[in-house]
Parts: sequence; structure tokens; C-alpha cells
Amino acid sequence: MSAQSSTSSLTALQKTPIAIIGMSALFAKAKNLQEYWENILGKVNGITEVPESAWNLEDYYDPDPKAPDKTYGKWGGFLPKIDFDPLEFGLPPDTLEALDSAHLLGLVMAKKALEDAGYDQGKEFNRETTGVILGGSGLWKSITPLTSRLQYPLWKKICQKSGLSQEQTDKIIENMKASYVPWQENSFPGMLPNVVAGRITNRFDLGGTNCVVDAACASSLSALKMAISELIEGRCDMMLTGGFDTDNSILNYMCFSKTPAFSKKDCLNPFDATSDGMMVGEGLGMLVIKRLEDAERDGDRIYAVIKGIGTASDGRFKSIYAPRPEGQVRALRRAYQEAGFSPATLGLVEAHGTGTPAGDFCEFTALNEVFSENNAEKQKIALGSVKSQIGHTKAAAGAASLIKTTLALHHKILPATINITEPNPKFKIDDSPFYLNTETRPWLPKGETPRRAGVSSFGFGGTDYHVVLEEYTPKLPQGENRIHHRPQSILLWGQNPEELRQTCQKTLEQLQSPQGSQVYIELQNQSKSAQLPLKVARVGFVATSLAEAIKLLQAAVKQLQKQPQAEAWEHPQGIYYRKTGLLLEGKVVALFPGQGSQYLNMGREIALNFPEIQTAYQKLDTLRAKAGLTPLSERVFPIPPFNEVDEKRQTSLLQQTENAQPAIGAFSVGLYKTLQKTGFKPNFVAGHSFGELTALWAAGVFTDDDYYYLIQARGQAMAAPKGATPQGAMLAVTGKVSQIAQWVEGMANVQIANYNAPEQVVLSGLASEIATIEKILSSQGYQVTPLPVSAAFHTSLVRHASQPFGKALDQVRFHAPQIPVYANVTAAPYPKDLSGMRQLLEAQLLNSVQFVQQIQNIYAQGGYCFVEIGPRQILTNLVKQILGDRPHLAIALNPSRQKDSDVQLSQGVMQLRVLGLPLNDPENAALTVKTPSSKRKGMILKLNATNYISDKTKALIGAALQPDSPAETEPSVDSQTVESKCEEVKGSENEAILASIPSVNPYPSDSQPLSEEIPTLNLSIVSQDQTVTMTMNNAISNNINPLLQAFYQYQQSLAKVHEEYIKHQSQSFQSVLQLLKQKEMTAVAQIDELSTPAAASENSKFDRQNSEVSSVSFPDPTPFKSEPQPLRTLEPQPLNTAPQPLPTPEPEPVHISPIVNYLEPRQPIAPISTPEPVSGVSEPSLDSIQDDALSQALLEVVSEKTGYPTEMLALEMDLEADLGIDSIKRVEIMGSLQEAFSGLPKLSPEALAEKRTLAHIVQYLREKMMVTEKKIA
Repeated sequence: MSAQSSTSSLTALQKTPIAIIGMSALFAKAKNLQEYWENILGKVNGITEVPESAWNLEDYYDPDPKAPDKTYGKWGGFLPKIDFDPLEFGLPPDTLEALDSAHLLGLVMAKKALEDAGYDQGKEFNRETTGVILGGSGLWKSITPLTSRLQYPLWKKICQKSGLSQEQTDKIIENMKASYVPWQENSFPGMLPNVVAGRITNRFDLGGTNCVVDAACASSLSALKMAISELIEGRCDMMLTGGFDTDNSILNYMCFSKTPAFSKKDCLNPFDATSDGMMVGEGLGMLVIKRLEDAERDGDRIYAVIKGIGTASDGRFKSIYAPRPEGQVRALRRAYQEAGFSPATLGLVEAHGTGTPAGDFCEFTALNEVFSENNAEKQKIALGSVKSQIGHTKAAAGAASLIKTTLALHHKILPATINITEPNPKFKIDDSPFYLNTETRPWLPKGETPRRAGVSSFGFGGTDYHVVLEEYTPKLPQGENRIHHRPQSILLWGQNPEELRQTCQKTLEQLQSPQGSQVYIELQNQSKSAQLPLKVARVGFVATSLAEAIKLLQAAVKQLQKQPQAEAWEHPQGIYYRKTGLLLEGKVVALFPGQGSQYLNMGREIALNFPEIQTAYQKLDTLRAKAGLTPLSERVFPIPPFNEVDEKRQTSLLQQTENAQPAIGAFSVGLYKTLQKTGFKPNFVAGHSFGELTALWAAGVFTDDDYYYLIQARGQAMAAPKGATPQGAMLAVTGKVSQIAQWVEGMANVQIANYNAPEQVVLSGLASEIATIEKILSSQGYQVTPLPVSAAFHTSLVRHASQPFGKALDQVRFHAPQIPVYANVTAAPYPKDLSGMRQLLEAQLLNSVQFVQQIQNIYAQGGYCFVEIGPRQILTNLVKQILGDRPHLAIALNPSRQKDSDVQLSQGVMQLRVLGLPLNDPENAALTVKTPSSKRKGMILKLNATNYISDKTKALIGAALQPDSPAETEPSVDSQTVESKCEEVKGSENEAILASIPSVNPYPSDSQPLSEEIPTLNLSIVSQDQTVTMTMNNAISNNINPLLQAFYQYQQSLAKVHEEYIKHQSQSFQSVLQLLKQKEMTAVAQIDELSTPAAASENSKFDRQNSEVSSVSFPDPTPFKSEPQPLRTLEPQPLNTAPQPLPTPEPEPVHISPIVNYLEPRQPIAPISTPEPVSGVSEPSLDSIQDDALSQALLEVVSEKTGYPTEMLALEMDLEADLGIDSIKRVEIMGSLQEAFSGLPKLSPEALAEKRTLAHIVQYLREKMMVTEKKIA
């Protein structure tokens, strides 16, 4: 095939790959791209309860999903507030409240994305060919208030109908309008999604295509698709794309509540066995993309490369809202066809993963189908969803996932998905190519294949998108571009302890000031490479945040005050102090541990931040692949287990010699290389057992490749032969060595393999005899510990390893050591001749390890500071035991398997720096923290997704919500209307209620006692005499307000009592209806049985229920005591004189009888008799129901419930595919149909779900009716 024909067969993206060169992010608990990524790595849950700034839970929340006009969802992802400077973007402040927050935040995110790409305002680039295409949906939270403001005609009618005067109506409408942001010239563009993109191109003077596309939840990837087309087809040279969704308004919550799709829990857990729904989130994510060749030409920093994008629609299916695997499968296949490689080569899939059981199952089904094709591997691809952390950000969801996956490729990290405790068993994920990644782990590539990932977004309405990404491999070496922070080292010093204390105190005050964040960054930069004179006092620690730095510095100040003259101390929280440094030149020893120190995920956090660890494991993975072995990285960093059984199995696999030794070696090499970047240079090196091989490498005896080859060969050689049961075992024993040796002499196949400490040895031998000696020594009081090894090392039982390991040694080249290497067998330095070195190393397999003598000899030669480089602190503890009270230092860089390995590395380096070694921080060469520039003075607003409201509008809203005085708000009531209404109720039971209300005295008296049973109300009412002057009204107005409030409280209490009564009456009547319904079908046949004991029992039950309702006691209204109010000072009135005081009669107590007494029936209820059926009045019997009548009734009910005109309906229509009728709507339709035909049989939801068409329902009902008729007959 010619080169031309080969090129012509390439897809568009194969010819023109697209580079992602810049990004910005604003999501729950993340103000920027760095925080977003750090939250992902740290497994931060951004889901919170709805904040007050969004909407009021008390107004709208109800845990019942069926509650009308309420939402059962109250959790979600909400944006934090960020700084916004209107002047920076040329926006007059008085226009801001007319703009949806998406417009304002969109400008900020566009600016940050361009800056991240290196194209800030000061850089020249071709703006004419730069475009903006974003994904977004309707800005409903801006449309809703503007629309609500226009409802005033309806408010007016309601107010007038309620009897309010024109003045009162106008006042209410005025207040209602004032409660919403007013219309203005910017309102229309401010609510349009497309103007978000237009505003960006306007502000940044971009001349390329700008638009906003809506594909629901797939909007962001839809925008990406269009943006890529602009680049491939040459219309633009750079594109800003992504998506935005700032709408977590009550309207949005109501939409998803009535779908219903929300989870009832407080967390979102996609693909989990307990997953029950989704949660919404707010967010904005933007990406800057260019053609790869252009990005390389322009020297852009490249995060990742887009290799393929597939799109599809679900087509005709059940319902337009139901996800369809077939549609998603189409999108997936098209994406990998365009990329030109198999999906099996991927290491990560960022799923749509909303958390809805139906949606997750559909998505997993599609993924499993596509990724299982020609792929027999199981559980090799990580599956996850960032929605577990930030919620479903709707139109921005694709951008959130794309940014997460791009950063994962860039940093070579597999990010975790949180809240998963057990995979959904329906997925059978163990038998698929996928596993759920619940831990943040280093991402090792598959052989020589670059790291690849896929991102899915599936939109409401059957729109499917899938994007394929690949890591970027630079043609030239690039520096580290890690965007997340790692543990930060803080080092402070002073000429003496007191000056150091003062420096610490001053620094502490600065960190606690408003400029604390700035001070913290400057402190980090100062500490990175500080080289201290030996004579100064110094204190150091490692912090992961400003808050932790303050806490540790407080502890340091306290300790400096407590021990001002101490030479040195170490705080348990990881604070290290010395009055002066030590001269350690020529005294530093590097120690490397051997087998038994390994543990799962050792060095994981270091591997996330430094490439040296990953590089070592990657080299061994490649080496093992050639031998047909499982990648070593899968043994060290296995897929996260969900139970103890799996975890124990993983531990056992790592423990196997062929895995343990190369794993320890790879970690030790990566750790040593990372330490070397700080300037660490040992003067002696030594190892324990296997660790001796690493010590030889550190001394320069072997190259990297030869070392990797040897540690793999040694592990395989020393492993038990294939098919053979491991015969060897090892046992650590604590006690006097001479006494232990006497016990061992009696065992033929047990010997001392390791002399570890003055009172600790390791026995090695046959497993059966090791078990015997363990029991013996344990019974004698010795402390015994079986070691996690699979063979009897350093005995003749591993003689089978000598020959193959010897052959491996013949394949490598020895070099003279650059540093003295002390040998286990001789406890002396290795010989300088290469032949002698080889023989000694090979003999080490079968001979005892003389570690005690080894350390003593190094100490005698000047070794003083021992640094253990590898997993755990086994050798560090042994050194302390060996040297005892003799002056020395022993430090482990990875002492604990439970703690963060990167924090421990930094703490170890800090200890060495405080001691006096001239080292830098490990961070120094990898990342420089930029000091943020000081902001210019201006109008800086704090914005989140909630629309901005000016102070002026807030004041108007506040005034509108303030209650008016009762005189202004009391409804105007026509006295004639009241009189006519009263005439209508004369003679009724209400007459008794009205008559029972006692008269009320015009003025209160503090001397009147309250009733003990029912609280009385002291009310003051203005005289009914219409001739009372205006002056008198003014004089008593201050007194009447609290009295009216008391009256209102009384009315509310009365209403509650009445409500309780109605509630209990309703329950009583429901009991009646239930009894009648139970007897309805058999009433005629059993009419004579009404007088039977059984019937009497039923009647008695009913009577008891009535009696219980009547005897219910209701809580008394809360008493209200009004304090006497002083009269208001009166202004002189020209036409009236001051009134004479009115006489104050003694008030009588107001006794309120229980409302139930007045609502009891005056006559007893007559016994209910069952009437004879009347022709033409009774409901149609089963026989009278014909198919045509039933069919017509069904069509009418469907029309009523769906809104389709009956003439458009046909019985052969599919309920879901044609009519969009889901299972809930089916139940509603059947309920209405059974109300019209009471004799219809009831259908279970399961049976109803099986009926596809309306005709199927009619047919099924008819069959059921025939069965019922036969039973009755």
C-alpha cells in the first residue's frame, strides 16, 4: 500500500489530533482548576445540603416524593464564592443583576482557561481565528423571577376576589413586584444561554465561531465535537470549549423530583449496590484546544490529546427519556473507529455514572459489550464517575469529566470514585473488563502502549457522546507540570533559641492574619532550599495546609518556651528541633531493607507526585511482560478490594518471593532517586538480605537496567519450584542469642539465618520443624513472630536458586563501587575485584546475614547517621538495638504503612535538614509555588451560582417583606355581605358556634384572672360607635396592635383545633367507607346477616371509633399576655378636642369550650341499611362492560393524563415508545379507569409493566373480567 493510500484511509482525528492546552474549573468546593484536581485526588465529597442562598428548605422540602409542589431532594453540589471584578470585564454594576450568573462566571472561567494555556491578555495571538463553543441549557433561574413578576393580573384578581379594597390590592401587588428583580434592557440577553459565549468573544475580542449548544447532559461534549470540527476544517486555529450549568434552583430540583430521579440519601454512589438516584450540581468547566501540530510548533504545554469522538442517538425505543444501550454502543464504537485502536487498550473510563439504577445499568451494559469484544482480560480498566464528588452538573457534566480525565492522563494517576462500598451485583463486574476504582492510585501504562482513557456523556432525550483521550508524549523532555500541591516543608531558624522562638511567634501571628495565605506561600518558598549555618537554632515540620501549619507552629512555640535550653527535641506531631546543627560529613549511611518489609500500596502517594517510583515499576512491568508474568504494578497497587477475603488474597500474592523482592527493589530505587534530587549523598551503603543487591546498585556497581533484571531474576530463582509445595519458613525470635542457638542445635533442618540484633535472630528451615521450634520457644517465654516469606532463605533449602541466579549474574556487568558497600556474609566492605564481588553476592543466598556485626563495623568506621531507604522501619529499629546508648541517629523515610508515604518522605528529609545535612526539599525541583499578585483596588464582588442582587434591590425586597400595620392590611369587608352570610347560616349547627362566642370587653384589665382549663384572651376593641373621632383612633392605635396580634393567635389556635377535628372525622368516615366497601359485593346475598354477632361486632367497632374521635383531647392554645403600651404623644388637631377617657368596665373571663362540642351531631346517626339496587342508577356490572366502552374509556383517561387529544390516540400505540407513558403514569391511568368501572379487576404494577400497548391492556382486562364472572356465576 502506498503512503498516499495509507494516509487517505485515516480518519479526520487520526490525521489531525487535537491537543488540550489549557483548562479552568469551578465546581462544588473548588474555586479553581487546582482545587478541583486536589479534591479529586483527596476524595473530597462536595455534596452538601441546599444552602440558604439557593432556596429555603422549609418552603419546598418534603421527604415524600409524591408531595405536590415539593421536592424530596435536598442535597447537591453548590459553587463556592469567587472574586468578580465588574470593571475588569467592562460591566457596569447596575447591569449585573439582570445577567444570569453563568454570564459573569463564564467570563472568569474563560479568562482563567486562556491564562492556563499561556494566552493571557498580554500575549499576542490570532484572535481572528479563535472561537468559543460551549455547552449549556436554559437559564431558568433568571427566567423564573422575570416571568413570576408578570403574574400580577392573576394576583389582582385573587386579591379582589378575597374582598380586599383597591388600595390594598395595589399595595400587595406593588410588594410582590418589589420582591423580584425588575425588568430592564439587559434582562433579555441576560437570560439567554448563547450570549454567554457571545459575551466571552466580545470581551476577549475573538473573531471565530461563537455559540452555545444544548444536548442536555451531553451538552459539553456536543460543544467539544463542534469545536473540533472548527479546527479540523481549518476555520479556526484555537477554540475555547466546555460547558456551564449554574442552575440548582428550586425549579431544577422540582423537575428532577417529579421525574423522579433524585436519591433519597445524602450521598451519590454510582454503580454501587445501594445506589438509588442522582444529585444535581452546579459547575463551569472550560478547555482550550488546538491542532496538535500547531500546539507543538507554538511550544504550548499539552495536557492530553483527543484521538476520537463518537456520537449517536438512541433511535426509536420505549420512551424518549429512557436510556438505551444500543444507542450508547453506537457512540462507543464510532469513537474507537475514529481513534483507530481497540478500547481494550484503555486504562480508565470516566462514565456518565449518574447514580440512577436504570441509567447505570444501561451504561455498564453498553460498555461491557463494546470493551469485551476480542478482549478476554478481566478487571483491567478503571471505571468511575466524578459525579460522586460534585453531583450531576447537567450541561457541564461532560466538561467536568473531560477535565478530570485529562488531568489524570497528565499526572499519570487513576483518580478514585467515592461512596462505593459494594459494586452492584447485577453488573457482574468481576466478569467484565472493568473494576470500580475507589482509591487514588498511580497509573502504570500497559506495556509500550500509551495511557488512554474514555469519557462518556449521555443526554436526556437519547443523545450519546464518547470521547477518547491519550497521554501526550513530548518529543523533547519537559519539566514537571504538576498542578496539585504536595506536603509542604516549613523550616525556621534563629541565632539562638530565644531568637528562634520570637521568629516563630511572629510568623505565627502573620499566618493568623488576613494575609495568612500569602505569608504561607512565601514561607514555603523560603523553606525549600534554605541552607542553614550549623551554629543557628532551627525547627522544622511538614504541613499539608495553612491550618495545619498554624497548629504545628503553635505547638513549636509552646515547646520552645517549655524547653529553652534543650539541645534537641522531637514532637510527636512531627516537629523537629536542634539548638545547633551537626557536622555529618562522611558519616551518612544508606540502608536498604529486604524481603518481609513489603506491603500493599507501598509508596503510593510518592508515586503520585514523583515520576521516579512509577518509572521503576514501569521498567519491571515491561521486563515481566516479556516473561509472561503479571505486571508488578498490579501486585503492588492492586484494584481496590471490597472485602477482607480479597485483601488477604492480594497480600498473599505480593508476599510471594517472585513478587516481593522486585517490588521492594523498585520502591527502594524510586525512593533513593527521589532523595538524590534533594542533594542526598551517602558515605556508606548496606542492605539486609535482598537489600544488599539494592545497596550495590546505589554504589554504582549495576546500571538501572541490569539491576531491574537481577532483582527479577533473584526473586524468580528463590521462589519455590513450580508445582511444588513451599517447604521453607522463617521465624523471628527475641531473646539471648546464645540460648536460642542451644535450642536450634537439636533441630536438623533449622538454622539461624539472620543475626539481626543483640537479642533478635531469624530462624530458617523446613516449615514443619519451624512450627515445632515456634511452639517450643513460645512455651519457654521467647517472643516469636512468623515472617511473611515463602521460602527458607539463607539455608541450603534455597540451593535451587543458586544456579539460575548465577546465570543471571553472568548476564550483567559489574562496576567498581563508588561508595563502600558492606556485605552480609563478611560484615566487611565488598572486595574491589569484580570476580570476588560476583562470588560473594552469589554466596549470600545460602549464608547467614551478619547484620549486627555489619552495623558495628560501619559505626567503627565513622558511620553515624543511618537512613533507611525502602518500605517500613525494620532496619532503623535494628540499628537502634545494635548501637544502644552509643551516640547515633537512625531515620526511616517510610516508617508506617498506614500513613501518607509522601508526608513521611518530607518529614524524613526535614529531620535530616534539621540535623545539619545540606539538603533541599523534594519539591524544589518539581514545582515552584507562584506567589499570587496583589489585587488592585476596585469593586470586588463575591459571586457563586446564585444570581447577583444589588444592595438597592435587596433593600426593596426587604421592605416589601416587612409586615404593614394591621390598620393598613386589615381586609375591607362589606357589612351587608357579612349580614347576608350570617342570615344563610341561621338555624344551622354553625348558629350554636356563633352563639357560644362570648362578648369581649373593650379594654383589658391586668387584674382579671385566667381560666385554669382554657386560656383566656384579654382583648381591647374599638367601640362600635361610628361617631368616634379620628383623634380617639390615633390615641388608641398603639394599644390595639398587640391586642389584634393576640386575637390573631387565638384564631390560629382555634383553626388548629378545628383542623384536628376534621382530620379525626375524616379518619372515622374512611372507616365507614371501608366497611361499606367490604360488604358491597355481597350485600344482597347477606342482607339477613346484618343482625348476626359478626355484624354486631363490626358495628361495635365503628361505634368505638366514633367514641374515640369524640374523646380526643386537643392542646390548649398558647396563652398570650399583652404588655400595657404607653399612649402615643398626640399632635394638636385643629378641629377636634382631646376626648374624655372612656369608662373601663371590668372584663369578664372568656371561656372557650372545646370546639368538638359544637360540631357534634344534634341527632344520633341512624343505622345504615343497604338499599336495594335500583335499575339505571347502579354502576355497570361486569357483563355490561363491553370492549368498545372500555376502550373508549381508556382512551379518554389516557387523554386526560397525557394531554393527547383522543382523536390522536389509537389502541395499537406503544405505551412508552409512542406515548411516553412510564410505569408511574400507567398506575395513575388504571386508577382513574377503575374509578369509572368499579368492577374492574386490579392489576399489579408488575403485570401492568408487561403490557406494551393500549390494546394489550384492554385485552388483559377483558380476560380478567371473564375469570371473575365465572367465579361469581
